[in-house]
Amino acid sequence: MNFKPVRNTFAAICMALAVGPTPALAEFPERTIQTIFPWAPGTAMAADQIIAEALGEELQTAVTLVSTPGAGGTKAFKTAMARPADGYTLISGWVAPLVSAPASGKADWTYADFQPLHSGVAAAFAMAWSPQNDNFDSFMDMMEWGRQNPGELRYSSGAAGNLPHKVMAKALKSMGVVAQVVPYATDAEARKDMQAGVIDFVFVNPGAYIADKEGFKIGLVLSELANVKALFDGADTVAELDIDIGLEGLGPLGWTWWVVHKDTPEAELGVLREAMGRAMARPDVKERLAAIGWTKLEWDHDSYAEIVGSVAEQIKGMGDGLIWEEEQIKKLRD
Repeated sequence: MNFKPVRNTFAAICMALAVGPTPALAEFPERTIQTIFPWAPGTAMAADQIIAEALGEELQTAVTLVSTPGAGGTKAFKTAMARPADGYTLISGWVAPLVSAPASGKADWTYADFQPLHSGVAAAFAMAWSPQNDNFDSFMDMMEWGRQNPGELRYSSGAAGNLPHKVMAKALKSMGVVAQVVPYATDAEARKDMQAGVIDFVFVNPGAYIADKEGFKIGLVLSELANVKALFDGADTVAELDIDIGLEGLGPLGWTWWVVHKDTPEAELGVLREAMGRAMARPDVKERLAAIGWTKLEWDHDSYAEIVGSVAEQIKGMGDGLIWEEEQIKKLRD
């Protein structure tokens, strides 16, 4: 009698018992997701934190923010792109590193090199000075003073060459006023020197203004959008003063669109998109963002190419203000 099949069956049973039941495949996400944020902590990071918390609740996992400032935001992008494309690294794609840096040749990617999740938030820029500065009472007064004293006005957008600098330089060029830009590592440092009288005016977003209304006199809102005016308590806008900054819609605003590595698998990408869509549709998210001066954007991933592509095209032609400014300062020095 041949007992070999019985022995084989017995061995197979023993092996199965030793190995135990096959575990079910884990569902994404099974661990913390990190979002790479390109600036130092501030109101922009506070806005992203609200979104991250809501996204984490929808995903039922922790979504953290990692502040990675440097090189105009491009350091954060490089850090994120060096990580595995597995859905566990998100990028808060602020317009400066996502669109402006590539347009000016400071990054070797374009917005098309990323997969979009959902639009985030936006905030207008404004030009402001210290209430203690009695050289001018309005933006037009400041422009008249600047024309009479060419090159004497000193201002900051934070880092030289960033989007606020481009927009402010374009506004100054439109008014025929030559001013000197002074770069700072952080907006807070620039605002401190503005209060001390070292520089004359700075750019400010609604969040910073709401946090310290007594510290700023808003001269000009650098957007034509009607709903932006109220965020700065009715200050003059470029549309009202007929100032051409060469940008419209989202073009002159600070905004973010959350993205991931282009090679992120479709399954993980779908989970992230659905969860962020739910998070951004929540009324509590909109209310919390509005309370700190940020406007929640409504576009989903399928509008990414149209909306971001339009801004990219506008920004390509924004360097002329910087060139004009540099040429005029050089003439004054010569």
